[in-house]
Order: sequence, then structure tokens, then C-alpha cells
Amino acid sequence: MEEKRLIIVGTAHVSKKSVEEVREVIENERPDAVAVELCPRRYHALVHGQREEVSIAEIIKSGNVFMLIFQLILAYFQRKVGEETGVKPGGEMLAAIQKAREVGADVILIDRDIGVTFKRFWQKLSFFEKIKLIVHLIRSSFSGEEDIEVDEMLEEDVLDMLVKEFRKISPNAARVLIDERDVYMAANLLNALSRYNKIVAVVGAGHRKGIENALLKLKDNPVELRGLEDVKSGRNYLKIFMGAFTALIIATFVLIATSLNTEVLIRAFLYWFLINGILSAIGAAIARGHPLSIITAFLCAWMTSLNPMIAAGWVSGLVEAWIRKPTVEDFSKLVEADSFREMLRNRFFRVLLVAALTNVGSMIGTIYGGWYILSTFGVDVAKVVGERVMEIIGGLV
Repeated sequence: MEEKRLIIVGTAHVSKKSVEEVREVIENERPDAVAVELCPRRYHALVHGQREEVSIAEIIKSGNVFMLIFQLILAYFQRKVGEETGVKPGGEMLAAIQKAREVGADVILIDRDIGVTFKRFWQKLSFFEKIKLIVHLIRSSFSGEEDIEVDEMLEEDVLDMLVKEFRKISPNAARVLIDERDVYMAANLLNALSRYNKIVAVVGAGHRKGIENALLKLKDNPVELRGLEDVKSGRNYLKIFMGAFTALIIATFVLIATSLNTEVLIRAFLYWFLINGILSAIGAAIARGHPLSIITAFLCAWMTSLNPMIAAGWVSGLVEAWIRKPTVEDFSKLVEADSFREMLRNRFFRVLLVAALTNVGSMIGTIYGGWYILSTFGVDVAKVVGERVMEIIGGLV
């Protein structure tokens, strides 16, 4: 029986040297199969230039606006580094696929679906970590921090270098992003070795050591890949806090209303309406939303802040989409934008920003508006509710 061989080539995703090395190794080794750090979705985008159609309305309603903004900025960041080196991101993967066909080797896609990876990573971040991460990438885009030496990239690819920055923001999320994929790819390589005698695996240099370590562990302790593909909706402590805080505010309004003091009720509602509306409108304005989107954010924020089923950003974002009417072509141009300023001028990106920043303004408005009302009108909700509960218990006894 022929001995099984696995050759792992660590590459930089935007390096000419890596492209040449990949071709040379495959030519010399003549493997039965070439494994690449791609999932089916990324493979079709790289080989055939196929991109999925994206519905802006569905993105806004799903609440994944910040995640898509993050992905777009990350893709821009990596593409800019590629322009510095003259190599398109994924060039070494494409070279590996082409060379595999030349030598008659099968191509194996070993990476986890990119959508699953981002969703699992995103779930590990708190709301404020998400904001901090996006701001960090935007600042990097403007300040030119993407000028990275190619020799440095030969030790770890661009994405892995960015992950180093992510670790400062959320160590647990960054660790999951890299380590999980190392295990996932190692498991797929082990499965492939049951069918092929010689495999050349082309992966980012930052994954090589992790995959090698995972291979040693998985030989004795196999892993179920399905467990690494699940996207579970864990506890969102910000949502829990906001829900409890909103309930407290609603209780305050109810208590004011039951006191039959109409003047106080009108004043409290006016403060709530203005604080929520103004801060939400400021968010939409910072995103350079259409005047009608800004007005919509102002008018609906008071109501959406009290309703957990809808967000102010959904409404203003949908209005912005109705006015701007972003197309598939806008999304394609956004993906190929040459500068962050160009991204900001894109209609698709503008709609995303309006939805995202309106929500940020609305959240700040809810917290500040609720605190202002509670402190200004001096309604001790906990005390009143406690007294009511004791009355009910006393009546039952």
C-alpha cells in the first residue's frame, strides 16, 4: 500500500512569491489532489467571478448590517494590500487550482463557508466591540496602515495580520475565528487522505502551524464538523439589558398615566420623543442620509425604541433604499471600490450606513432618554411595583 503524504504550503494571499512557490510545488510533487483554503462560495467567486445577489432590504431586516459593513471594509483592506504587491487577493489559490488541472489532480475545498465563519465570529463580539472594530478598520483605511511589507506577509497572510488587531479588541472572537478554521481544515484534510495518497494543501501561512497541530490531535480525537458549522443565537446581554431598560421606561409611562397627571405625561413623552428623535436623526445625518431618511429617523425613533420587534435603522434604511434604489451594479462597484471615500459615495454602502448609524443613535437615545425621564420625574418604579405586589399578596392572604 502506497504511503500517504500531505504537503502543506503556507502562503501570503497577495504575494507573487507565493504564487510562484505554489506552482513549483505542485509541478514537482504531481499530487493526486490539491486542497485549497476555499469554500464553495469563495471558489465560485474567485474562479467564475460569480457573486450572490444581495437584497438590501433583507440585510436591513435581518439585523446583519454591521456584519456586512465589516466584511466590505475587510475585503477593501485586503484588496488594497494586493494592489501594493501587484497580486489580486486569492491569486495563489487560483494558481493552485489552475496548476492542479494541468497535472491532472483533483481540487478539494477544505475551508468552512465564509458566511458561517463571519457569523460565528460576529456573535462573539459585543455591540461595542463591533463598533470599535469597524472604526479601527476605517481609520486604517484612511491612514494608510495597509502598507505592509511582503516579507512580513510570508510569515502570515493579511487576514491573519488583521486578526492580531482583532485580538486586542476581542481575544476570544479572534481566537475562534482562526483556531476553529484550523481544526475544520485539518479534519477535511484527514478525510481527504482516506481517498488520496498524495495531497498538496495550499493555505495561508498563518494557518499552517495550527493545521499541523490540529492534525496530530485529530488522529486520536476526531471532531464532528457539524459542530463547527452551527450558528447558534447565544445570549445577547446588550439586548437583554435594553429590553429590561425599555420595560422600565414603559412602566414609568404607565405609572404617570395612571396618576391622571396629563401635563406630566405630555412633558415626559415630549422629552422621550425629542431625545430619541434627535439622536437617531443625527446618526442618519452622519451617514449622509437623504433628508427624508433623516426625518423618518426623527419621527419613528420614539416608537421603535419601545418595540423590540423593529429598529429605527430598519425604517430609515428602507426609506433610504427606496430613495437611492441601490442596484446589483452598485454592489459590484462597492466590492471593487478603490478608496474608502468611494465606498462612502456608493448608494448601497450609504443605505447600510444610514441603517447602522440610525440604530446607534437610537440606542444612545433610548439609554439617555430613559435615564433623563426617570431622574427628572422621580418615579421610583421598583418601589411602586414592589408596593403593588405586596398589596396583591396581602389581598390573597
